[in-house]
Amino acid sequence: MVKLTLRESESIQEAVRRFRKLVERSGIKKEMRRREYYEKPSEVKRRARLRAERRARRTRTLQGV
Repeated sequence: MVKLTLRESESIQEAVRRFRKLVERSGIKKEMRRREYYEKPSEVKRRARLRAERRARRTRTLQGV
């Protein structure tokens, strides 16, 4: 949960800007986008496997250099 307390002499625009940054950093937007549509468990596993393969390929490439 993101909490924002208004600072003294802080404008609404500055507070909204700070709030947006807090939401972005907390990962709430990313989570909302991920949950926007139902994704089959097999698709979740497939994406995770592909992500792991890319990560492994990248580390192998970096170690070889």
